[in-house]
Amino acid sequence: MSTVRVGLRCDAGPRRGVGHLVRCLALAEEFLARGADVTVFGTVERLDWATAELAARGIPLLPGPDSAADLVEAARRHELDVLVLDSYDLDPAGAGALRAAGVYTVAIIDGDSRGQVADLYLDQNFGAELPGLPGRLLAGSGYALLRDSVINARPPVAPPATAVSRPRVLAFFGGTDAVGAAPVLTRVLVAAGHPMDLTVIVGRPEIEAEIEDVTPGRGQIIRPVPPTTSLPALITGADLVVSAAGTSTWELCCLGAPSALVCVVDNQRESYTRVVRHGLAAGLGELPELTAGGVAGRAARATAARTLHGLLSSPQRRATLAARAWSTVDGQGRARVVDAVFDAVRVAVPR
Repeated sequence: MSTVRVGLRCDAGPRRGVGHLVRCLALAEEFLARGADVTVFGTVERLDWATAELAARGIPLLPGPDSAADLVEAARRHELDVLVLDSYDLDPAGAGALRAAGVYTVAIIDGDSRGQVADLYLDQNFGAELPGLPGRLLAGSGYALLRDSVINARPPVAPPATAVSRPRVLAFFGGTDAVGAAPVLTRVLVAAGHPMDLTVIVGRPEIEAEIEDVTPGRGQIIRPVPPTTSLPALITGADLVVSAAGTSTWELCCLGAPSALVCVVDNQRESYTRVVRHGLAAGLGELPELTAGGVAGRAARATAARTLHGLLSSPQRRATLAARAWSTVDGQGRARVVDAVFDAVRVAVPR
């Protein structure tokens, strides 16, 4: 069989975040390792580190077609065998149009197919189920899409319980913190009242300014840093990670990080609830609750601060979360997805 030509359609930017691009990048790495030709179609706005990640892998970034007709035209012009769609904004009719044009179509979804008619659906969220789809569904964290840098940093066993007087805490909320969660959670962490060495990743200058206005408590250090390609090393070096319940959840699990998650947008709620219920991470609640005024907001923040204090003061509690998380995501998800795509394409596109 000649080289399989794969396109990945996704966007990233300060307001839409980077989750779609990050998981497409993980899939791209696996396709490249299998000898496929890979192109990313989409817009990457004001994210120099993200475009550098693509360039370092020799992956072209071309403008992203949006309409069904334009997707088909791009697939034909670039002679694509496979097109992966990872977007909440694309015309849902695009998948069916591609499929009808003979392009093997993969739709990456998060609990909602948006009516797309694809050959293959991928929902990498823990416990995902979506019956009745017209194509094959790969569902659950066994299909989590993780980059080389995460897979290579995975420890051989779950991290053990380690007692430390001033835990190292890492807080990050996606590549851009599109919803401004970092300042809110920094204040909640300070309110937990436990000594800590806190590193906060700030995706935008205005976020950094807010972080710098937070006064640490006794024994607390707050260190804002810009987005970095060394995130896996920061995660494995932390005693506790506080993060949004998005695509980074599976990176945290794979790395065996003891984590406390915040649901920052509606489409994270279902996955957040499942992950917390099964003890893969602690739950700090939903961002609108933590930012609310009045009695309800104060109560939500106080509850989250108590949860964080309990984690910071208990190595065993952190180790229990780490062990469950580590055993749930093994880092082989993207290989399973590409296996499924190649098996189908070899049947559908004999050469």
